[in-house]
Amino acid sequence: MGSRNDPNENPTATSNPSSLPPEGTTVDIPINNTKDLKAIEKELQDKEAELKRREEELKKREEAIAKSGVVIEENNWPPFYPIIHHNIKSEIPIHLQKVQYVAFGSWLGIIVCLVWNLIAVSVAWFEGEGVTIWLCAVIYIILGIPGSYILWYRPLYRATRSDSAVKFSFFLITYSFHVFFCAFASLAPPIFIEGKSITGILPAFNLLVGNAMLGGIYLIGFGFFFIETAISIWVIQQVYSYFRGSGKAAEMKREATRSTMMAAL
Repeated sequence: MGSRNDPNENPTATSNPSSLPPEGTTVDIPINNTKDLKAIEKELQDKEAELKRREEELKKREEAIAKSGVVIEENNWPPFYPIIHHNIKSEIPIHLQKVQYVAFGSWLGIIVCLVWNLIAVSVAWFEGEGVTIWLCAVIYIILGIPGSYILWYRPLYRATRSDSAVKFSFFLITYSFHVFFCAFASLAPPIFIEGKSITGILPAFNLLVGNAMLGGIYLIGFGFFFIETAISIWVIQQVYSYFRGSGKAAEMKREATRSTMMAAL
C-alpha cells in the first residue's frame, strides 16, 4: 500500500530561501545608531547657528564701515599679481574717467622712464662712466615708482572717486613736483644730480661725441621723459580746470577760512 505524503514533511516547505529569521525570533536593533544621528543633528544645528551669528557680525561691520565712509579696497591689479586696487570703470564717475585713464598712463609712463633710465645708466657704467651714476639711477627707481603711486596717483584716484576738494588740492601739489621732475629729467643738467645718472638731452649730446651707441640709448630715454612731461602737463591742466570749474577751489577757501577762525577761537 502506498502511503500518503504529509505536506508538513515536504522538504521544499522546510527550506527558507530568504535571509529573514524564523518567525518568533527576537532581532536586536542597536540603539547607538539613533544616538549618533541625534548627535550629528545637534552638531549641524550648532554649526548653522554659529554661521548665522558670524554672518550677522559681518553684516553689522559692513554697515558700520559704510556709515563711516571707509571704502574697502581689494587689490586687483595687475591681474597676474595684484598689489594695488584699481577699477576706474566701476568706481570713477564717467566725466572723470578720461583724465583718470590718462593719469594712469602717466604713472605707467614714469615707471617705463625710470626702468629705461636704469638700463641706459647700467650700460654707461659698463662703458666706464663710473658706478656713482648707476647707484643714483637705482635710488631714482626705488623711490620713484612707489613714491609716484603713493604721493599723486592714489590721491588722484581717491579724489575722483569721492569728489573730495582736499584730495584734489593734495594731488595738484604733489603732481606739480612730478611735472617739474620730468621736465628736469628731459634736460638733465649737471646740477643737483650726477649729470649722466638721468637720460636727458644734455648728457645724450655729450655722449654722442665719443660713443654713438650709448648716446643713442640716452636719446631714447630723453624721448620717454619728454613724452611723459607732455602727458603730465595735460593731466594737471585738466584736473586744475575741473578743480576750478566745479567750485572745489572756492570750497577749499571756505574750509581754510573756517579752520582759521576755529583755530583763532
